[in-house]
Amino acid sequence: MKRLSLIALLFLFTSVQAQDSPAPMRVGMIGLDTSHCIAFAKLLNNVDDPKHVAGARLVMVYPKGSPDIESSVSRVPQYTVEIQKLGVEVVDDLEKMVKQVDAVLLETNDGRPHLEQVIPVLKAGKPCFIDKPIAGSLADCVTIFELAKHYKTPLFSSSSLRFSKGVQAIRNGSLGDVTGCDTYSPCSLEKTHPDLFWYGIHGCETLFTAMGPGVTTVVRTRTTDYDQVTGTWDDGRIGTFRGIRAGARGYGGMAFGTKGSSPVGGYDGYAPLLVEIVKFFKTGEPPVSAEETTDIYAFMEAADESKRQGFVPVKVAAVIAKARTEAKSKIAAAIAR
Repeated sequence: MKRLSLIALLFLFTSVQAQDSPAPMRVGMIGLDTSHCIAFAKLLNNVDDPKHVAGARLVMVYPKGSPDIESSVSRVPQYTVEIQKLGVEVVDDLEKMVKQVDAVLLETNDGRPHLEQVIPVLKAGKPCFIDKPIAGSLADCVTIFELAKHYKTPLFSSSSLRFSKGVQAIRNGSLGDVTGCDTYSPCSLEKTHPDLFWYGIHGCETLFTAMGPGVTTVVRTRTTDYDQVTGTWDDGRIGTFRGIRAGARGYGGMAFGTKGSSPVGGYDGYAPLLVEIVKFFKTGEPPVSAEETTDIYAFMEAADESKRQGFVPVKVAAVIAKARTEAKSKIAAAIAR
């Protein structure tokens, strides 16, 4: 038998590799009213992008998002054109889309519709990432996690700031045990959401990435252009978030630990988050626990409660208990459908 030529061997090797490589997961998207939609689509679908995230491909989008936030609604027509150019099919039947994909990105910029939109995904058992804010209220946040547990569907939510290199190094022990942290971020407000849910979530996510869950009390100071929110953790540590609406704006902070102190780092783009999302879609293992995400939203809701009560300290346990009471009827209604 004649020896195979080098070209034939290379062709054979390439063919075997192609057969062994699994096809990318088919991903569906809900909502088309945030820049994240186009950014994620480009990173997943454009293999020539230097930051291309392999392993999944966005194939469908259900575009209906916010019903009344103008900054969101006005984006949909242009984003529809842009996402179709990336090979994504636009569909008008949410449940039909869910059946045809392996996993779902819930990207609606408005957190209020998230509970209603995620229910078909949870019932279908499809892994789901919910972009920030996870919901428009702490009660809906609790409801979503309880329904995910009921339907045994993996789910997580996160700001992209969680996966920046600086804060991940701190999370993984670069400073030893974290003894405290102060973070900041832009904090524009949206009247339909609790104050920090809309944009302050970024700095709050960074704070909890460094500190972990366990916040017990929250007190807030507020002026027209700034917020300062101080949390005390159950082990006596203190963490703060500064929300900025005037002057120079950015993302950052300082963490303190048993081995030293260090800046937490800033925004590193969407690719690090998307890498974690694709990994989660494949494994079903959320990189952020329901407990920690609930703590973040309880911290932000407690900041609003502190404001309502005259900027006094508020017990986070009381805020969560109230939300769980409100969530009970929502959970029962969703399961009864």
